Amino acid sequence: MEKLLIDGGQSLEGEIRVSGAKNAVLPILAATLLADGPMQIENVPHLQDVTTTMELLGRMGVSLTLDERMNIEVDSSTINELFAPYEVVKTMRASILVLGPLLTRFGQAEVSLPGGCAIGSRPVNLHLHGLEAMGAEIEVKGGYIHARSKRLEGTHLVMDSVTVTGTENLMMAATLAAGTTIIENAAREPEVTDLANCLNKMGANIEGAGTGTIAVHGVEKLYGCQYSVLADRIETGTFLVATAITGGHVRLKNTQPNFLESILLKLKEAGASIHCDADWVEIDMYKRRPKSVDICTAPYPAFPTDMQAQFTALNCIAEGSGTITESVFENRFMHVQEMQRMGANIKVTGNTAIVTGVDRLVAAPVMATDLRASASLILAGLIAEGQTIVDRIYHIDRGYECIEEKLTQLGARIRRVPH
Repeated sequence: MEKLLIDGGQSLEGEIRVSGAKNAVLPILAATLLADGPMQIENVPHLQDVTTTMELLGRMGVSLTLDERMNIEVDSSTINELFAPYEVVKTMRASILVLGPLLTRFGQAEVSLPGGCAIGSRPVNLHLHGLEAMGAEIEVKGGYIHARSKRLEGTHLVMDSVTVTGTENLMMAATLAAGTTIIENAAREPEVTDLANCLNKMGANIEGAGTGTIAVHGVEKLYGCQYSVLADRIETGTFLVATAITGGHVRLKNTQPNFLESILLKLKEAGASIHCDADWVEIDMYKRRPKSVDICTAPYPAFPTDMQAQFTALNCIAEGSGTITESVFENRFMHVQEMQRMGANIKVTGNTAIVTGVDRLVAAPVMATDLRASASLILAGLIAEGQTIVDRIYHIDRGYECIEEKLTQLGARIRRVPH
């Protein structure tokens, strides 16, 4: 098992390119199961979750070809197994996204109940209820979802709560259903829109993606196409916060600032100077100490839960006190205990953390507990006095492509070492 060593105190300076979005590429890879022909997926980030998804598709007999630029060709015509086993699915919750495509195209699927980060309850019942409303027969036994159907039927679905993977699974299932499916209270995240754009390029007929109501008009067949994945807004946000924490000046290229409005607003409140164009964003903190900000997470377009831990790190060394309220997941303050080991002043009550900024953090050995928590501990290490050791970094490799290499490009002193 590897760990990261970080010598803090360096301001980040320079420019880097943002990778493709983890939360966009995983559903798009699942969508290749719908295509009657090869798919070429570009701007794919080199992540553990991508490797896991490719392994899952490969287990089903799907043909995959990867070039040196991490572009993937996927041909599902060779599929010979409609089964997603526990040993693969347990490591990554997004594996549930193969359920809708397998069921709607092949009429059956057997998918393990998923795993992933331990950040709280994320039940799949909304996926299953939606598929049942479209005519599927579903039984959960032995830890597996057993689903069967003749051709799914379009219907009117009202989601009990906003769910990104639920919206994506049902949207994919509806593409080949008979008639029109309306999904109310749909997730509005850019990654949902990116999936819809890819499906439409494959021949689907989807309207309203990016709004709370999505209409999917079923078609007979979907075709292979070439598609480039959306830039990762959470990676962009993480590097912006890293720059703000260290009092640096960084430009991030190949990104889409129009999807970052809630994050940029909070960075401006913290005292950062922000400039952006259609495909880049620049942050300048003039070596100043950030001001504390109040955060309340909620589904897009509100402040993203995946940026909560990073802003907690920012508030740790900011001027004043800030309140962080986590309304999406009930177990997403596991990074707090590790930050307290570095001298952070954080008090947690229920789903709210009150963070009072301190003059300095002091390096300590810390342990990552989930993907975004691990990013926040790296950010804390960038500003801490001394050498911070971040253990269990396999979490970071699930969602950030070469994070230590990119930070090194910007002047950070960070390196990966064996345990």
